Amino acid sequence: MSETARIVTDIPQRLDRLPWGRFHTLVAVALGVTWVLDGLEVTIAGAIAGALKASPSLHFSDAEIGLASSFYLAGAVVGALLFGWLTDRLGRKKLFFITLALYLLATAATAFSWSFASFCFFRLLTGAGIGGEYAAINSTIQELMPARYRGRVDLSINGTFWVGAAMGAAASIVLLDPARFAPDVGWRLAFFIGAALGLLILGLRAFLPESPRWLAIHGRAGEAEAIVDKLEADFRASGHRLAELGDAPKLTLAARTHTPLGEVYEAIVHTHRTRSFVGLALMGAQAFFYNAIFFTYALILTRFYAVPPDQVGWHLIPFALGNVLGPFLLGPLFDTLGRRPMIVATYAASGMALAVAGYLFWRGALSAHQQTLVWSCVFFLASAAASSAYLTVSEIFPVEIRALAIALFYAFGTALGGVAAPYIFGELIGTGSRLALFAGYLFGAACMIGAAAATLRWGVAAERRPLEAVARPLSARDP
Repeated sequence: MSETARIVTDIPQRLDRLPWGRFHTLVAVALGVTWVLDGLEVTIAGAIAGALKASPSLHFSDAEIGLASSFYLAGAVVGALLFGWLTDRLGRKKLFFITLALYLLATAATAFSWSFASFCFFRLLTGAGIGGEYAAINSTIQELMPARYRGRVDLSINGTFWVGAAMGAAASIVLLDPARFAPDVGWRLAFFIGAALGLLILGLRAFLPESPRWLAIHGRAGEAEAIVDKLEADFRASGHRLAELGDAPKLTLAARTHTPLGEVYEAIVHTHRTRSFVGLALMGAQAFFYNAIFFTYALILTRFYAVPPDQVGWHLIPFALGNVLGPFLLGPLFDTLGRRPMIVATYAASGMALAVAGYLFWRGALSAHQQTLVWSCVFFLASAAASSAYLTVSEIFPVEIRALAIALFYAFGTALGGVAAPYIFGELIGTGSRLALFAGYLFGAACMIGAAAATLRWGVAAERRPLEAVARPLSARDP
C-alpha cells in the first residue's frame, strides 16, 4: 500500500441523501444490462441444446452440451477474478467498458464455431467477459445508489437476468424453427442478439461517472467532489430539495494508490471471517441450484417429455417470468423487513420447494406444462434468493476490496457449486433415470437450506445503512 494524503470527506452522506432520479435510472439500465446479457446467453445455450445435437457440423452429445456450459462458467470464474482485481486497482468505469467489449467480441465469435473445441473456447471467453462485468458493475451500483434503495435496486437489477432469458427463449422459437432456418444456421444467428444489445448499451455507459467513493480513496478527492457537486446541482435544477446532512461526522481516509493482496487476505480471512463464510455459502448454494437445473432444463424437456427443440422456448418464457417477478415483488422487503429474515426465508423456501418439485418429477406426476408451472413457482422464490447473494457479498466488505470480494465469492461459489453442475446433470440426464435426477435435486435443496441456516446465524443487517457503516473502509482513520 502507498498512502498519499489524508482526506476528510462527506461524499458517502451526500450520495445517500439523494432522491431517486434520472441519474439512478441511467445507472440501473446501463449497468444492469449485464444481467440481461447473461440471461440471454444462458437461455440460448440451454434452448439450442437440441439444435447442437442435431447440427450436421457439431452433433454434440448430452455430456458435451453440459461440458460446454461448464466452460462458460469456468470463463466467468477466471474473468471475475482477473477483472475484479483490476476494478479495485484501476477503477470501476475503465473495467466495465473492457469487460463489455470482451463479451461482445466473444459471443459474436461463438456464432462461427466449427468444432466442439472452438465452441468451448469462445464460450470460455464470453463467460470471462460476463464474470468481469459482475465485479465492475455490482461494485459501481452499490457505491452510487442511496442506502435506502440499495436492496430493492440490486435485486431488481439481478432479476433482469430473466428478462434476457425471456428474450432468448422467444428468439429460440423463431431461430430454431426448421421451417425458417436450417439446423446449422438458426443457433448461430442466436448469438448475434447479445452482441447487438451490448453494442447499444456501450454508448449509454459513456455518460456514467467513476465511483466518487473509489476516487476519494485513491487520492482523487477533487474529481470525486466535482461529480457529487454536479449530481446535486442537477437534482436541485430538477426541483428536488436535498435533505440536510445533519451532524454525522465526516469520513477521514488515508488515500492510497492500491490495496496489497496481503491486506485483502487479512480482511476476508480474518477480520470478516464469518461474513466470508456466509457469502461463500450463499453464492455456492445458489450457483449449484441454478446452474444444475437451468443449464439442463431444455435437455429434460426433450429427453423426458419429448418436447421438440424448436418448442422449448415456449416453456422457458413462463419459467423466466416467475424468475423476474420474484426479485421485483420481494425486493422491497429486503429494505423494509431486513436482509437476514428475507434471505433466510427465500433460501429455505426455495430448498423445500425444490425437494417437492424433484419428488413430483421422480414419480412422473407432471406433464411438460405442469413441470414448467412448478419450476416457475420454485424459481419465483429462488430468483430473489440468488439475487440476495450478490447483494450480500457486494455490501458487507470494505470499499477498497469490494470488486475483488464480489469476484472471489462469485468465483469460489461458481467453482464449488456451478461449474461441475451442468456436466453432472448432463450425465444424470443421459442415464435416463428420474431417480438419479431426483437425488441431484435433493442435494441442491440441502445446499439452499444450509445457506439459510448460515445466514440465520451470522447474517449482517445491512438494510438502509451507509456502506461505510456496514463495513469500515480499510483506509479509514480516526479524525
